Amino acid sequence: MQQAIKPVTTVLNENYKKQLATNEYQLILNPHEELADKIRLLRNSFSEAYEASVPQSGKPNLTLVRFTQLALMEERIVSRLKTIAMGYPPFKAELKDFGSLPTHSIFINVTSKLPIRALVKEVRDVQRLMKLDKEHKPHFIDEPNVLIARNLLPRQYEKAWLEYSHKHFTGRFIADSMLLLRRRTGDKNWQIAERFAFQNLPVTTRQGELFG
Repeated sequence: MQQAIKPVTTVLNENYKKQLATNEYQLILNPHEELADKIRLLRNSFSEAYEASVPQSGKPNLTLVRFTQLALMEERIVSRLKTIAMGYPPFKAELKDFGSLPTHSIFINVTSKLPIRALVKEVRDVQRLMKLDKEHKPHFIDEPNVLIARNLLPRQYEKAWLEYSHKHFTGRFIADSMLLLRRRTGDKNWQIAERFAFQNLPVTTRQGELFG
């Protein structure tokens, strides 16, 4: 049976609609698997102890920025982020103990804030491309952390923070790249759109790679 062939105009219209689709994005630092598993176990034990919802989808991570943008802007954003990563050195990310946002969230503290804040500052140069409209501006994370639980009820928070304010946690990983995650607005699952390796290259070398 001969397969029906779509008219060229139909294919073009479908591609155009995809380009006009709105995606949600996250730019993250990704801990190694052993540390990610340690954080997952911690989240699960928290959920059981306090009957609280914890992040279930995806791997635990350090978020640098969240934004919503048209799919057609992704290529330009990726290009700019690649340039930033090429010039940025790998660094050690240190996690230690817990912090909170009263009265609704508990997270793991990040003690190596300086290199992460410096990276976020460079990524801010791309914010014009990340802004969809006045209602959808990029949200940069100036206080990096790894989320354990959010949207807690006051009674859940008070009980949990009484314990976690005295609890200890240590972890570290080498941040040698950042990941751009993407999902269609309304979807649950994130996909990796691009990985950007930190190469610590001088400006002249980066320009040569980009335009050579």
